[in-house]
Amino acid sequence: MLKSDLEIVQSHTPEDIEKIASKAGIKVNEIERYGRVKAKVDLDIFDRLKSAKDGRLILVTAINPTPAGEGKSTTTVGLGQALSRLGKNAMIALREPSLGPIFGIKGGAAGGGYSQVVPMEDLNLHFTGDIHAVTTANNLIAAMLDNHLYQGNELDIDVNRITWKRALDMNDRALRNITVGLGGLGQGIPRQDGFNISVASEVMAVLTLARDIDDLKVRLGRMVIAYSKDRTPITVRDLKAEGAVAMVLKDAIKPNLVQTLEGTPALVHGGPFANIAHGCNSIIATKLALKLSDYVVTEAGFGADLGAEKFLNIKTQDGDLTPNAVVIVATIRALKMHGGQAKDDLAKEDLDALEKGFENLEKHIETIQAFNLPYVVAINEFPTDTDQEVQALSDRLEKANHAYALSRVFAEGGKGGEALAHEVLKMTEGPAQFKPLYKASDSLKTKIETIAHTVYGASSVVFSDTAKRQLRTFKKHGWESLKICMAKTQSSLSDDPKKLGRPRDFTLTIRELRPSIGAGFIVALTGNMMTMPGLPKVPSAVHMKLHEDGRVDGLF
Repeated sequence: MLKSDLEIVQSHTPEDIEKIASKAGIKVNEIERYGRVKAKVDLDIFDRLKSAKDGRLILVTAINPTPAGEGKSTTTVGLGQALSRLGKNAMIALREPSLGPIFGIKGGAAGGGYSQVVPMEDLNLHFTGDIHAVTTANNLIAAMLDNHLYQGNELDIDVNRITWKRALDMNDRALRNITVGLGGLGQGIPRQDGFNISVASEVMAVLTLARDIDDLKVRLGRMVIAYSKDRTPITVRDLKAEGAVAMVLKDAIKPNLVQTLEGTPALVHGGPFANIAHGCNSIIATKLALKLSDYVVTEAGFGADLGAEKFLNIKTQDGDLTPNAVVIVATIRALKMHGGQAKDDLAKEDLDALEKGFENLEKHIETIQAFNLPYVVAINEFPTDTDQEVQALSDRLEKANHAYALSRVFAEGGKGGEALAHEVLKMTEGPAQFKPLYKASDSLKTKIETIAHTVYGASSVVFSDTAKRQLRTFKKHGWESLKICMAKTQSSLSDDPKKLGRPRDFTLTIRELRPSIGAGFIVALTGNMMTMPGLPKVPSAVHMKLHEDGRVDGLF
């Protein structure tokens, strides 16, 4: 019987981080050790590497996730290990896990089986403190804002038009809407407030999109936090807070160096959600990996309709990045669920459900084709997959002329990803012909409609009265050229999480728009998306415990 993820990593002894740094081409004086197996990389390394040729960038995405699991991070790690096994100079670039989903539904988030990043326990808990720094930076702005109100409100801020919320890296629905400043004279100005989960904070988006410290400071300063009584946007710079906030993030901006179970170097940095924010690791980490290696494997959260779309329309533009190939991860279990098979029946063979669920994969393939990128489908195998189901999916992909490979990286590590690695290497041989879906000169409305029609397959887009008013206001403020970051359920191509497979003839509703001027995009909220999730009826946290010897239990 295969060991659990936690049992696998706890029986493994990672290499010293200095050895991993040397393998990656990083000098000892360019790292700041955080114990024996993790380190920060100093940004001065870019001065040494500025003339180094960039490697090839491989993006890993997936179909719409289901409770059956897809294994996108596992595939990312396994592919990186497989490329290393084939003698290639490869690195992995991933996001940092958020404590919210770890204690909620998801559990651990560092890959799985024999394709994991280690130290898994550290990575899933406090790691190097980056997300805590984001939380503190976010709440420093909130504290200075409320203090400004209390000390006389020189900026004439309208307390009913404050858009900045506090942050906490936890799923806590009770904090979505709160009242602050209660208790009488001396306790602050009473007003309505709320919390976002830290990884949905604009500070996190800014940290991951900043190209260097100077860019970080500029982006922090232009974040809009409120409006004055005459409707003028009030920024962090107006509050004179950008210097202190940048100082809080002085270490968090440095990428974190760790390793996989097979010793492949990995840069794990930044952690924005993909269904709320843009869902990619930092530009700094990705660009550093490209300077240090010939092949960089990175992932973007959830399906191609969310993380990949944002990676390709937002991150590549801000980071001047050109992806060379895309891996689309799918499982037979998840495709059967998209085809109507119940979760409890997924171990049973159902070729009809598989055929119907294939439509979901097909739509994500069409999305990647719209960006003019080569791709390969990774069939992430599960023990319950029957030979007939594997053959049926393989035949379906071959018939449609889609490149694919079976992936066994969960059970076999890098060895189980060699077939996928060979396909990826073929895809990256030619010059990249990548193109984004929209131009900066397009209107905000046009950009939203382009994503809705091309990526989601929506037949129409409806804007609420609030959203229509905001479009007019944002144009007046000169924000029309910004990118779009869609906040949408990850479970469906539509804005209704119950519509699995490939919904057709549906209307996408834009209920609200939120400016993230520091990040450089406008967030478009669809459906019932919340920026502060809640815990499930039985959180993963109830199964977690700490032993007397310091070992943890309950992380996947």
